[in-house]
Amino acid sequence: MNILLNNKVDFTVAIPTYNGEKRLPKVLENLLNQTGLEDLKWEIIIVDNNSSDQTAQVISHYQNKYNEKLTIKYFLEKQQGIAFARQRSVTEAKGDFIAFLDDDNLPEKDWILQSYIFGKNYPHAGAWSGQIHGEFEVNPPKNFKRIQAFLAIREHGEEAHLFDANSLKLPPGAALVVRKQAWCESVPKQLIFKGRLGKFMISGDDTEVLLYMHKTGWQIWYNPAMHVFHQIPHWRLERDYLLNLAFGCGLCIFPLRLINSKIWQIPIVFIKTILGNMRRILHHIFIYKIQNKNDLIVIFEIHFYLASLLSPFYYLKYCFNKAYNT
Repeated sequence: MNILLNNKVDFTVAIPTYNGEKRLPKVLENLLNQTGLEDLKWEIIIVDNNSSDQTAQVISHYQNKYNEKLTIKYFLEKQQGIAFARQRSVTEAKGDFIAFLDDDNLPEKDWILQSYIFGKNYPHAGAWSGQIHGEFEVNPPKNFKRIQAFLAIREHGEEAHLFDANSLKLPPGAALVVRKQAWCESVPKQLIFKGRLGKFMISGDDTEVLLYMHKTGWQIWYNPAMHVFHQIPHWRLERDYLLNLAFGCGLCIFPLRLINSKIWQIPIVFIKTILGNMRRILHHIFIYKIQNKNDLIVIFEIHFYLASLLSPFYYLKYCFNKAYNT
């Protein structure tokens, strides 16, 4: 019995990474300086999603340097896409709670402690996330706050509350903590969305996971005591990247809405998705008119609404291709 207790891990920090040799050291240093964990047994696992740089060597350096202080494990996941990297993280994690950090997320010193306390205090929470603040290499464009959630920047106030899964108002996969039991009970092995692969940068992988948890009765919470700083390089604020991001986020809307819909509701969701986004596009054109035709934020929003309008047809094409190839 003592051996089993000694081998128990309370908390796992999982870091999926791709070519993260320059970003990982900052994340690992922040994790190694976490406070209040004297009575907590925790580990770090890093899942390398086919990096072509020196990521493996960087991790090896930290393993050799801190192997007596903390367990740092390295895994290579050859299936490309963050969804595969996260699934591998869950498979390999020993902790009851699994905290996903992207390799550009810098947690505050008490982030693990606050994450762990929240999970203990809210036993029906299948996943929870906190405040994600942006640290920008260059100043963001005017009115950027209107779209900052698309870059995983989330600041929802100082009160804990449930996320509204029915409206797809859910936290990003970055800086998300999940209960391993909830993931294993709820999330299928094969997901629709694999990560932002290809020219369309289709997202939805993190929301898909949370919707499955919600469907099986687990709660999704916001915990304002958890703080992470998301590093935003200049190229993520450039026009081409932002418009591709908007389109990729929009194309996943219809299939995500189907996850918690009954069969008889599918035609209703189909029609509402098309008409609702058509109304939003026309509203934007009417409100902003010609004087804002070069406003990047307005153009971003229209791209998102247009892709959302097209998402039912994108999903039909996906289903056809899947049936044809099986």
